[in-house]
Amino acid sequence: MKEVLQQLANLQYIDSRIDEIKQLRGDLPEEILDIETDIARGEAKVAKLEKEEKDLTVEFDSLKLEIKSSEEKVSKYEDQQLAVRNNREYDALTKEIEAQKQVIENANSRIAEVEKRQTEIGPELEAAKEDLTSVKALFEQKQNSLEKVMKSTEDEEEVLIKKRKEVEKGIDERYMRNYKRLRNGLNNGIAVVAMDRGAALGMALPPQTQVEVRRMNKIIFDENSGRIVVDQSFFDTAKEQLTL
Repeated sequence: MKEVLQQLANLQYIDSRIDEIKQLRGDLPEEILDIETDIARGEAKVAKLEKEEKDLTVEFDSLKLEIKSSEEKVSKYEDQQLAVRNNREYDALTKEIEAQKQVIENANSRIAEVEKRQTEIGPELEAAKEDLTSVKALFEQKQNSLEKVMKSTEDEEEVLIKKRKEVEKGIDERYMRNYKRLRNGLNNGIAVVAMDRGAALGMALPPQTQVEVRRMNKIIFDENSGRIVVDQSFFDTAKEQLTL
């Protein structure tokens, strides 16, 4: 049974250290994913504004040509009015002139709207580009931070994961089920805890439980938390054997 208890302590020691490594990395991976999403949105916004700016320029030039064409038609129709032979022809040309003047009026109205939007879009595009630059700089900063943390811990984590697999193979399946159930159900992931001065994680253990833990001949569960309680010597051995 001592061997089982030692293996459980070893497993907990390894898992706790892996948890520490992951905590050291913190939320950097999630933050980086969020920033990547922000970059994609920023790039889409810049692209949209740039397209709108280009479309406005094309529309402005088209409207100017439309006005020029209509003005030429008005001039031509007015010249034709001077040579008409009857009122019907004169009225028809008058309608054409009015229609072209309406085209000119509408085009000028739209040009005013385009020019107004053009004055607005410049600052908007500049601000969007500045925001995108800032987000990209933040992404690079976070990425560098994560790479540094990864570089400093990846070797240790790789060794720990390998050792964990070896330790897990040596533990009976029923004990592993209990261990996994406890670990998955606890916020801090500590399924196996050492008894320290008659207490487990700061909570005093009944005298009889303390005696049973020191005997090291069976698995003892803390009646308060449900955790497996082992003698401190098992974790001392685990630290000695597993510290890189």
